Amino acid sequence: MVHAPTTRELLSGYIVEHQEDFYRLAYSYVKNRDAALDVVQESIVRALSRADSLRDPDRVKTWFYRILVNESINHFRRSSRLVPLDVLPAETPGEARDDAARLDLYDAIERLNTAEQTIIRLRFFQDMKLEEIAQVTGVNLNTVKSRLYQSLRKLKEMTKEDCNDA
Repeated sequence: MVHAPTTRELLSGYIVEHQEDFYRLAYSYVKNRDAALDVVQESIVRALSRADSLRDPDRVKTWFYRILVNESINHFRRSSRLVPLDVLPAETPGEARDDAARLDLYDAIERLNTAEQTIIRLRFFQDMKLEEIAQVTGVNLNTVKSRLYQSLRKLKEMTKEDCNDA
C-alpha cells in the first residue's frame, strides 16, 4: 500500500528543500542575518501550525511565500521603529561610488514602497512568475503587472546616470 504524503509532510519537504531561498528573501527585507533567520523560523512555525488550512497542495509555494513575505514585512516594520540614529550610515555629498552600480540598485529598491519592493524581490530575487506573485501578494494579476512596470520605471529613474558630464 502506497502512503500518500500528508499536507504537513509535503510542506515540511518543501521547506527543507527551499530554506536558502527563504533566508535570502527574508534577509532582503530585514538586512540582518539573525533577524532573517528569526523571520524564516517564525514563518515555518506559522506555516506548520496552519498546514491544515492549505487546501490545494499544488499551491504550497505561493501559500508559504505569502506567509514569509507577511512575516518579513511585519518584522521590518517592528524593527524599523527601533533603529537608533547613531547607527544610520552618514552620507557625504559627492562621495564617489565606483562600485556602486549594484549598491545603487539595492538602495533604490529600498526607497520603493513595500508593495513595490515585494513584487521586485519576488520577481527578480526569487524568479517567480507574475501569476505566482499575484497569489503570494493577494492582488490580481493586472495590479502586479502595473506595480512591476511602475517600480521598474522608478528604479530606472533613481539609478539613471547623469550623461551630461560626458
